[in-house]
Formats: sequence, C-alpha cells, structure tokens
Amino acid sequence: MKKALLIVAALATTSSALAAGKLEIFSWWSGDEGPALEALIKLYKQKYPSVTVDNATVSGGAGTNAKAVLKTRMLGGTPPDSFQAHAGQELIGTWVVANRMEDLSSLFQSEGWNKVFPADVVKLISTDKGIWSVPVNVHRSNVLWYNPAKLKEWGVSVPKTWPEFLSTCATLKSKGVAAPLVVGENWTQQHLWENVMVGTLGAQNWENLWNGKLKFTDPKVVAAFTTFNKVMDCANKDASGLSWQQASDRVVSGQSAFNVMGDWAAGYFTTTKKLEPGKGFGWATAPGTAKTFVMLADSFGLPKGAKDRAEAIAWLKVLGSKQGQDTFNPLKGSIAARTDSDLSKYNTYSRSAATDWKNSKIVGSMAHGAVAPESFTSAFGAVIDQLVATKNSAGAAAAAQQLATRAGIGK
Repeated sequence: MKKALLIVAALATTSSALAAGKLEIFSWWSGDEGPALEALIKLYKQKYPSVTVDNATVSGGAGTNAKAVLKTRMLGGTPPDSFQAHAGQELIGTWVVANRMEDLSSLFQSEGWNKVFPADVVKLISTDKGIWSVPVNVHRSNVLWYNPAKLKEWGVSVPKTWPEFLSTCATLKSKGVAAPLVVGENWTQQHLWENVMVGTLGAQNWENLWNGKLKFTDPKVVAAFTTFNKVMDCANKDASGLSWQQASDRVVSGQSAFNVMGDWAAGYFTTTKKLEPGKGFGWATAPGTAKTFVMLADSFGLPKGAKDRAEAIAWLKVLGSKQGQDTFNPLKGSIAARTDSDLSKYNTYSRSAATDWKNSKIVGSMAHGAVAPESFTSAFGAVIDQLVATKNSAGAAAAAQQLATRAGIGK
C-alpha cells in the first residue's frame, strides 16, 4: 500500500509545470508519418515549454529498424525516456516479461483512462501484474484500397471475398493490368497474409490460431496459405524493393488496382498526397472481413531507468488525453483509442472506421504485434519469404507451427 501511494505521489508531481528538462521520444514515425508526431510534440511543448524534446526517430516500415536499435539500447542500460511499440504482445512479450517497464496502473487511475479506453484495449496492454503502455490510437489492418475512377474505367467492382478477388484479378489481367495487386517489402506481405487468413478462416479461427486451439498445420489453414499464394500471383514482381508508400502510389497512379494496407494509408493519401477521401482514393474491408475489425494500436510506455522520468510521464499524459488523441489521429489516418473522441475533427474514412470499431468483431493483428509474441513475429518474415519463393503451403504451415510451439503459443 505504501509503495502504491509513493508511486501515485510521484506521478502526481508531473501535473505541475516541469522545470527545465529534456525528453527523448523514440519512434519510427518519420517521413510521411512525421507530421502527426510533430503535432503531438508541439502540443507537449505548449504545455511544458521549458522541456527540450529530442525526437529520436528511426525510419523503416512497421518499426523493423527501430526495434533493432531499441533492443541495443534497452539491453545496454540506456533506454529512451519513452518509446513507441505496438500495443499488446510486442511490448509485453519482450520488455515487460524482462522486467524492463514500469507499471502504469496508477497513471490510468489518476487520469481516468479506464473509463475512456475500451476494455478490449486495456486488456490488450495489460497483464495480471499491471498496465504497461498508453495507446495513442487504433489502426485498422484489414483495408482494401483502390482508385474509384480507375475501377470504373476498367469496369470492375470491389471484390467482397478472396475467390471473387482472384476472379477480378483475372479480368484485370485480360485488360492489360499486369499487376492488379500491389505489395511491397516483406512486412507488407505479412500484412497481406494475415488479411487472407482472417478473410478465409474467419475471425474466430484466427483467434484460435493464437490461443492454440487451431494448429497452423490444420488442413483449412494450409488451404488458406494456398489462397495467399494465388493472391500473390496477382501482385507485382518487384515487391521486395517497394516501401508501403511506393506501393500505395501505384494505386493512385492507376498502375495497380488494389493494395491491402492498414489505415495509415488514409493518412498518407490525405496528408501527403492531398487526395479527397471517396474521390482520390476509395476503401473497403479486405475480402471476407466485412464484419471484422483487425486492430493494432501504437502505444508508448515508461522504461525502468528512464533518465527524464517526470518529463516522460508528462508525455504519456498528453498522449492519453482527448486533446492529444484528437490532435494526432486525424493526421495519422487512425482513430482515437478513447471512446469520447470528437469525430468532427476526422475525415470520411476515419468516421467510417470509428463506426465499424463500435459494431464489428474485434481481433488483433499478428503483423503488428497485437496477438503474437516477438519471438514468433521476428522469425515469421522468413516463413513468408520462403512461401513466396516456393509456393509450398504445407511447408510454410509446418514452419509456422514450429515457431508457434517454440514461442509458447497455446500453452
């Protein structure tokens, strides 16, 4: 009890204006995602003008490069003051189990966040020993992006199932569209894979993969791997050399018809490309996932031994606030993790996502750290590379099951 009171008292000290100090924020939000982070930093500086903010970003889609740098720093005893991680097992299965993070339960209590963050989200960022990060947003993984004018020109409609998608691809190829689907580097292929899986197996079976009730070697899962192979046959051959933004550009230009990507693409289309939702770009749920919301959330935690702890706690307060979330998310293309968000600040896409967030079956993303520990996700990219190269569905399924067993999934 005494320890809890001391923690609450320590957190409370940050509510007053901070003395001249520093804050290092570590993330992978650079380039086209930078403006959303800069808006948050600007808000922080307004509230804490005497604090010097070091925006330490390491570029690379889905944080692949940043995580490697973070690992070196955390293990070397020089953690950033606060760092970005995908909410869920990415943080918990790596740094919480290693006893490297502070419990934020008292901060959630003092800020009233348990009342404004959905229970499913709080559950995702918690263990029986505490709450470990502050979610700044909710992203949707299962979105199919397209160019409305080009689909009209080609005389095709948005496919609602993966078999229908394959049929549409065949039609587009007959009309001279060499790569109806555009994908990018490895992590975007993992992103596509999870959408094929959810759209083929259904939301419950997707969850069963991660609780151990369904094996990757089950015939229906192997069949879904085969569907993924067929979907990849619709894609560009230079995928490994493209970033997600470059892949998105090919939909805008009309070089390809479809791209499956998270809704940070909406932020890119509107903020960077200056396109109008519904006209410059269109969207639908990924085939087979109409009533499902595949979610991920970006969150920030407080590492043990953070050099500028008080400034970091103040940063977390800004992130979790209604003002902070409604400053950040309209620029990022995501929706607020809070349920009291002011939707008048958001565009047509984001309002539609917010509606679906309330009315869909919510499942977590594998590709973005929600449902699988990093010991699985860090090795799964090699499985996808091998699958794309060989088309061996049974071999990939067996390799994935070995990873799952080693990672303790289902135990």
